[in-house]
Amino acid sequence: MRALFHVPSVAVLLITASLAAPPALAAPTCQTQNGATIRCGTPGAMPVGWNLSPQQRLDRHVPGPDYPTGPNYPTGNEFLKLLCIMGVFFALMALLPEFDGQRAGAWGKQEGDDED
Repeated sequence: MRALFHVPSVAVLLITASLAAPPALAAPTCQTQNGATIRCGTPGAMPVGWNLSPQQRLDRHVPGPDYPTGPNYPTGNEFLKLLCIMGVFFALMALLPEFDGQRAGAWGKQEGDDED
């Protein structure tokens, strides 16, 4: 009976401890003069809280992860490498032995096989 009392009391203690914990705050980020996000304190970083105005952001329009510069198609050499890698992969798959698992001998020796 006494053990049943400890489970709810520990649960209540953990819940109240998690509610009383302060929220974790992330470190501030800064921007460069072009508006790219950068870690504060590094060369080229503007002061904390500084932002480009919307008009400056449109004028400078820095290409980045949010602004793709266009389709990134693979070159002919990269495409040939991809075809070779896929060919090797499928060749190795074709060399695997056939296995459907229906026969008992298809599996490796397991514990208890000698007992039969």
